[in-house]
Amino acid sequence: MRIAVTIFLTDETITPTRLARELEDRGFVGLYLPEHTHIPVERTTPYPAGGELPREYGRTFDPFVALGQAAAVTERLGLGTGITLVAQHDPIVLAKQVATLDHLSGGRFTLGLGFGWNVEEAADHGVRWSTRRELVRDRMALMRALWSEEPVAYDGEFGGVRASHAYPKPVQKPRGPIVGPRTLVGGAAGPKLFSHISEYADGWLPIGGRGLGESLPVLRAAWADAGRDPQALQVVPYAVHPTPGKLARYADLGIEEAVAQLPPAGEAEVLKTLDGLAAHL
Repeated sequence: MRIAVTIFLTDETITPTRLARELEDRGFVGLYLPEHTHIPVERTTPYPAGGELPREYGRTFDPFVALGQAAAVTERLGLGTGITLVAQHDPIVLAKQVATLDHLSGGRFTLGLGFGWNVEEAADHGVRWSTRRELVRDRMALMRALWSEEPVAYDGEFGGVRASHAYPKPVQKPRGPIVGPRTLVGGAAGPKLFSHISEYADGWLPIGGRGLGESLPVLRAAWADAGRDPQALQVVPYAVHPTPGKLARYADLGIEEAVAQLPPAGEAEVLKTLDGLAAHL
């Protein structure tokens, strides 16, 4: 089992460069970073995990800037977002950021994307909540047009782009219908999510990894119905707390990578947690 990690990196935690070097030296396969541009104080959206929203949500670094630092001090470590809130981005600018990071890192980037949970944050970006899933789908199609080898125009429901010269291109080569870097979609199991994954992604980032025995057959059926290669589907349990039994269960389900949750803490605590995870490598 390949083990990557995720962490809320903030102005109060271990730095991206220190963490990235430690991860590569210790044999971890990747670093995934979340995204929140801001957290409105007047918030009515409940925290999905329940209780008070943790402090780090309002302090998290921009993931592309932090991953750029991580890329500069490593050679093999995978770099990913978990997740990019695509609906909150200008897709032309985001396509450039993704392609640049994948190019400069030598093809090490994974675009983990999702639809968000904080209604107020999204609203400040002009996102109409009921349309966010179709907005993300539309923006992914626009970005794929910019990542194509030849200039391709795109005219969608929410926006478009003229046939354009747009470089650099992502280093990673198309896999079936997918153009661009490895793309994984986060979210709760369901037909809408599985339809999105099967259309424009390489796989799923299920948070916590619960219920996979029941949901994976449904995803695989949707994937097959879309004409996708059964061997190409990637499922990467995200923000998990590994145990030998849990990792063995993932392996039995055909899962090859999991993303462990690190605390949003300073250097000493984070490195101690990595020491504890070392037994799973």
